[in-house]
Amino acid sequence: MKTLRSITVMLLMVMITAKGFSQDKWSVEFRPGINFPTSEFNNTTLQTGFGFEVILGYRFIEHLGAYAGWGYNTFSIEDSDSDLDETGYTFGLQFIHPLGSTEALSYLLRVGAIYKHLELEDTDGDLIGDTDHGIGWEVGAGLSYRFGANWSLRPQVGYRVLSRELKVDATTFEVDVNYLSFSLGIAKLF
Repeated sequence: MKTLRSITVMLLMVMITAKGFSQDKWSVEFRPGINFPTSEFNNTTLQTGFGFEVILGYRFIEHLGAYAGWGYNTFSIEDSDSDLDETGYTFGLQFIHPLGSTEALSYLLRVGAIYKHLELEDTDGDLIGDTDHGIGWEVGAGLSYRFGANWSLRPQVGYRVLSRELKVDATTFEVDVNYLSFSLGIAKLF
């Protein structure tokens, strides 16, 4: 928890001190996506999942900015009547730079951390097991297509890694939830 506070304070200080030479570009992005697990879940297979994120971004120099948000992803578990939900926060840095001479199309690179927890639920939505929040990481790349004066479409591919201890009754399991995500965000710039 102390690490998360330190990172948050550091990002806020960068944003505050950079305000004098910034272009004051904020964005709000809604990003639904589909997720393809790349690791086993406690000797079983996670099925393709889906989810969404809501991200607030702030560009503090011409092409570099910070982002923070909240997301929800869910995965069904093969041969089981349960599913795995991942919820929590994401934050980091994003670099958006025009491709060629046009300002309408840019490439986007993102690197950051996730602070999430996992919940194992049955088909009725009752909790079977859960984890504490913990730090993981994410990377992403994509395009940003600007249309209109203040809107952008942002197709992206990303990779996320989160390792946690899942408590089910009196038993604790070490689980890894690693997945490749394909998403299409729509961002409002202001």
